[in-house]
Amino acid sequence: MSTLAPERTLIDDLLADQRKLFTPVADFAEQHEREPDLAGHYRNLIPLSKPGKGEQYAFEVALDKCTSCKACVTACHSQNGLDEDESWRDVGLLLGGEDEPGWQQTITTACHHCADPECLNGCPVQAYEKSEDTGIVRHLDDQCIGCSYCIFKCPFDVPKFSKKRGIVRKCDMCHDRLAEGEAPACVQACPTEAIRIVKVNVAEKSKLGSRNLGWLNGAPPASITQPTTRYTGREVPLTAQAADRDNLKPEHAHAPLVIMLTLTQAAVGIYLAASGSLALSILSFALFAIGLTAATLHLGQPLKAWRFFLGLKTSWLSRELLAFTVLGAFLTVPLVRAFDLPFLSILAHPAIQLTGALTALAAVFTSVKIYQSTPRVLWNARITFPRFFGAVGLFTLLTLSFQSPQLAPLFSATTLGLLALDIIQLKNPTLSRERTIITEKLSLIGKIRFASGVLSAAAIFLSPWLALPFLLTSILAERTLYFKAVRPLKMPGFIH
Repeated sequence: MSTLAPERTLIDDLLADQRKLFTPVADFAEQHEREPDLAGHYRNLIPLSKPGKGEQYAFEVALDKCTSCKACVTACHSQNGLDEDESWRDVGLLLGGEDEPGWQQTITTACHHCADPECLNGCPVQAYEKSEDTGIVRHLDDQCIGCSYCIFKCPFDVPKFSKKRGIVRKCDMCHDRLAEGEAPACVQACPTEAIRIVKVNVAEKSKLGSRNLGWLNGAPPASITQPTTRYTGREVPLTAQAADRDNLKPEHAHAPLVIMLTLTQAAVGIYLAASGSLALSILSFALFAIGLTAATLHLGQPLKAWRFFLGLKTSWLSRELLAFTVLGAFLTVPLVRAFDLPFLSILAHPAIQLTGALTALAAVFTSVKIYQSTPRVLWNARITFPRFFGAVGLFTLLTLSFQSPQLAPLFSATTLGLLALDIIQLKNPTLSRERTIITEKLSLIGKIRFASGVLSAAAIFLSPWLALPFLLTSILAERTLYFKAVRPLKMPGFIH
């Protein structure tokens, strides 16, 4: 005996329609449940699985396919909402060496998400993190104090300072897109599929990078940070050079740092030789205070600088901030002793004076290491150490000349000797570009540096007070050249 199916009623139809939502929210949800347009195509340019143990994501660039169209640059700019003058991906040019036939190659480059990122190691507030799962090096905008030290440390000129925000920003490989199985903006935008995301063995990359193997000829050495980007295709000649290698544009002056380095080293020199003179102790503390105040002007987010202690394990900038903080306390000791109260007599103990002197020298040493540890030739230890400690020595001799005028010839000879050392060092072939910039682009500052130095060497025989402003002017000019004439390492660029 057959059973007849119940007849569908109007109520059944209404209930069925009710289950279909036509609200804007439902429509939005339905659209985003679908896969992105051309998802299958773009997913061929990224790994199908996440990195395994000992692996990480990396960019792979096929040199044969890059046409310098800069679609990747535009897509990155649009996707990340960058400022008009901000760029996280760039395109540069390599040219064949003199012994090669006509040869050139365009290079697209962004952050290399290095195995040993110097931006992370140098940051004083841990505003960088390297993902244990993906190896992507991310910048934490909310933690950044805008000190720009990562820019000094990176040999590829990757981090970019945003004046509008007062922080540094950089490429994060569109990590949020990768997490959803979508390719980064630059990968999707490239019309020739020159860029893709691959998984690389970190240990193998580090081993090759430490020996500067498997990397791009004409780019900064891989041994500094072990970059993970893989360049494939066309072989780059050993003699390849960046098209902008002869660029003679001076760098940023970093005036707050110029003032800070000059005045803190002057303060240390005077402090070491003040010998209980209240006037000189006040001068030392005043110079020190002005120098540190000027340094805060170099920070894009100075109110966050209290977090400097987070980077003490790896960052010389953190160590410098700690050393100068402690030194500030010692510089107040001579001022407090001037009140001549009985319970303050302990401040005259030799152990306190010795500790203060050692702290002062340690603070200057940290300043040396900040710049010496960056991959810039003009800032290496052979140049930075005698310049920074030489300045301290000159101010020490100048201060001693107040009590012992017979030391004036020694101050004069030392001043002229350090000026001569500057000239000798700049004649080194490795500093040919820096020498050209100083003599052609910054000649006025160079003349002020040497003229003021010579005048201070002569004025000391009349009065140390007269020599002091000339010496300060000379060191200020030298520090300006130190920043403006330096040649930062960077990936190849175009000729402008």
